Amino acid sequence: MAPGATKPGSNGASRAWEALTPSLSEWILDALSSMGFSRMTPVQASTIPLYMGNKDVVVEAVTGSGKTLSFLIPIIERLLRTEEPIKKHHVAGIIISPTRELAMQIHSVLLSLLAFHPASAAALRPPDDEDAEMADADPQPRYIPSSESRIIPQLLLGGATPPAQDLSTFLRTSPNLLIVTPGRLNELLSSPHVHVPSTSFDCLVLDEADRLLDLGFSDDLSKILQRLPKQRRTGLFSASVSEAVDQLIRVGLRNPVRVSVKVKSTSGALDQRTPASLAMTYLVEPAHHKLPALIKILTNIRPKPQKTIVYVSTCAAVDYFQHVLPSLFPPESGIALVPLHGKHPPTVRNKNFSRFVNSTIPTVLLTTDLAARGLDIPSVDLVVQLDPPSDPKAFLHRCGRAGRAGRKGLAIVMLTPGHEEDYISFLSVRKTPVAPLLDSDFVKGKDAMTIGDDEADLATAKIRSIAKTDRAIYDKAQRAFVSWVRAYSKHVAASIFRIKEVNWDELAKGWGLLRMPKMPELKGAPSWAGDSKLGLEIDWKEFGYKDKAQEKKRREELENKDNVAANGNAEDRHTGRKREGQSWSEKKEQKATREARRDKKRVKREKEHDANLTAEQRLEKEKLGSMIAEVRKRNADGDDEFEGFSD
Repeated sequence: MAPGATKPGSNGASRAWEALTPSLSEWILDALSSMGFSRMTPVQASTIPLYMGNKDVVVEAVTGSGKTLSFLIPIIERLLRTEEPIKKHHVAGIIISPTRELAMQIHSVLLSLLAFHPASAAALRPPDDEDAEMADADPQPRYIPSSESRIIPQLLLGGATPPAQDLSTFLRTSPNLLIVTPGRLNELLSSPHVHVPSTSFDCLVLDEADRLLDLGFSDDLSKILQRLPKQRRTGLFSASVSEAVDQLIRVGLRNPVRVSVKVKSTSGALDQRTPASLAMTYLVEPAHHKLPALIKILTNIRPKPQKTIVYVSTCAAVDYFQHVLPSLFPPESGIALVPLHGKHPPTVRNKNFSRFVNSTIPTVLLTTDLAARGLDIPSVDLVVQLDPPSDPKAFLHRCGRAGRAGRKGLAIVMLTPGHEEDYISFLSVRKTPVAPLLDSDFVKGKDAMTIGDDEADLATAKIRSIAKTDRAIYDKAQRAFVSWVRAYSKHVAASIFRIKEVNWDELAKGWGLLRMPKMPELKGAPSWAGDSKLGLEIDWKEFGYKDKAQEKKRREELENKDNVAANGNAEDRHTGRKREGQSWSEKKEQKATREARRDKKRVKREKEHDANLTAEQRLEKEKLGSMIAEVRKRNADGDDEFEGFSD
C-alpha cells in the first residue's frame, strides 16, 4: 500500500462498515446489510475513506476483491453530500468501463444500492400509465425537478442504441451519473447540450483501466480527459497496473494515493495476483484428447461444478464449438451450453450473458477473453482454458472468474505434450505457479481423468457426424480452425507455442475436421502427412446446407463453375483454379490490402473535394471546425496538464 493510505487492521472490528471515517449514511449501511456484505474487504477498507475524501486513487487488487463497491459507495456519498442540487443536464460523475457487460454489471449494483435511497428510488421508479407509450421506446424516467439530493444514473453502451436516442434520453431524464463505454461517452460529450462544468462535476472512475488501454481506447480516453474539468476526484481501478496505465496516471490525476492490496498464498508468502481460495492447475493431453478431457472434467470433478467458463482463443471457435460440444455431453449430465463473444450483436450478448448468470442448472459459458476481465459472475466454480491466452496477462484474469470473494474455485489450463509444457515454468517465473490437476483434491483418483485413444476417436466421430448434417457447420469449422492457427502463431510466448511443431493430424481429429483448410503453415510441416481429405470419403458436390436459400445459391455457383470449366476460355479456367487454390490466410490478407487501397482513394477524394471548395464553402467548413473545437474545450480552465505524481 502506498504511503498516506490507511491500512486496515487484522481484526473484524476495523473492517466494520460503521467504523469508516467519514461515516456512511444510514441507508447505505442498511443496503449493505440487506445485500449480505457484513464487513468490508481489505480493498474497500483501504480505498473508500480516501476516495470519499479529497484523494485521487490508483487501486490495484486481485480480481473478485470488491473493487466495484470501493468506488460506487464514495461516488454516491459525494454526490448526495453536495451543497447545492445538481442542475438539469449537468453531469456530476462518470464511470468508464471497457466492455458493455461490465458496464451493465456496475449499473445493476448501483441500482441495487439506490433502491434503499428514497429520493433516488422515487426518481427511478417505472413511469406511470400515461407514460406507457414513451416507456416502450425508452424505460428511463423523466426528469422531475427536486430540491432533495438524489442520484439519477444513465447507462450508455456503444452499439446498443443509436447516439441520438441516448442524447434524447439524457435530455429527458437529466442523469447526473453516467456509466459508459468510452466511444459512446465521447459522442455524448461532443453535444453542446451535455454539461460537465467544474462547479458540478465531481468524480471520474476508470474501471479495469489497463483493459481500457489494451482494447485501444487510449485516443478516446485522451479526448475525454480533455473535455472534463481538471478539478475532480479521479480513481483508476484494476487487477494489474501496467506501464501504459502509469502514463495515464501522470496526465489525469493529482498526486494520487496508490493502493495495492495483496493476499497470502497457501505458503504464507504475499501474492498480489490470485485469490487464496482459487486453485490453479494444468492438464497435459494430446490435441485430440482435449475435448474428451473437458467432458470428464465437467462430469468427474468433485464437487460437481454448476457454473463453468470455458475459454477458447477466437470468436470463430465459439461459433463452431457451440454446435458440436453439446453432442459430447452425457445425456444424464443435464449440462447446458451458452456461447458469448464480442462479435455477437449487443442484444444477443446481453441475452446470453443473462442466461448464464441466472442459470439454475449446470451450465457452461463458452467464450473468449471478452469474459476474462472485471465481470462479477456469481458462483462460478470452474474455469477451463482449452487454449492458453495469446497474451499471458490474460491468464490470471481468466482464472480469476472462479474463486471470487472467498468462494472456493478451480482453474485448469490445458496443454499438449512437448514444448507447451514449458508454459508451466513460464508462469512460475511470472509468479503464477500452477499445480498438476491430478494432484489436486478436486480429482478422486487418476483413473477418473484417463483418456484412451478409442475414447478420443469416438468423440471425433461424434463431432464429424454433427458436421456432416449441415455444410454450414463445416464452414464454421474451417473458419474457426484457420483463426485458431493465426492466433496460435501470434502467441507472445512464441518460443513455447511453436506453430512449426504442431501435430496437425491430432489437431484435425481434435477439431473433428472433415477436410484440412489450405494454409501456408502446412507447407513443410514435419507432422503433416499431406492428406487434406483426412482419410474421409465425402461427396462434396452433394454435401449441402440445411438452409434452402443457401443451398440453392451453392447449387447455382456449382453449376456455373462446371459451365466455365467445360466451355470457358483458358483465362477463365485459370482464374477459377487460382481462386479455388487460395488459402484462407491469403484471402484475408488480400481483403486487408483492398481496404487499405480504398482508404487511400477516400483520402485523395476528400483532398480533391476540399481543393474545389468555394471561398464561402471554406468559410462554412472553418466555422464548423471552430464550433467543434469550442465544444471540446468549453470547460477547460487553461491550466497545463497535471505534473504532480507520488506513490
